[in-house]
Amino acid sequence: MAIVINLDVMMAKRKKGLTELAGEIDLTLANLSILKNNKAKAIRLSTLNEICKALDCQPGDLLQYVEDEDSP
Repeated sequence: MAIVINLDVMMAKRKKGLTELAGEIDLTLANLSILKNNKAKAIRLSTLNEICKALDCQPGDLLQYVEDEDSP
């Protein structure tokens, strides 16, 4: 997928662990782990909003477009 979620980078910058962030945004560890490991196919805007609020960042700090290698 061409969209990369840089949640792990932002969590490291803010010195927040997975368990702490999951508790703050009321999301299961499993679902947050899927986002952190770039396995998610979609993200709700309400979830993105809560993550941005908890990490004090902008959506653009978390989401990045990267050209697919197999693109023509």
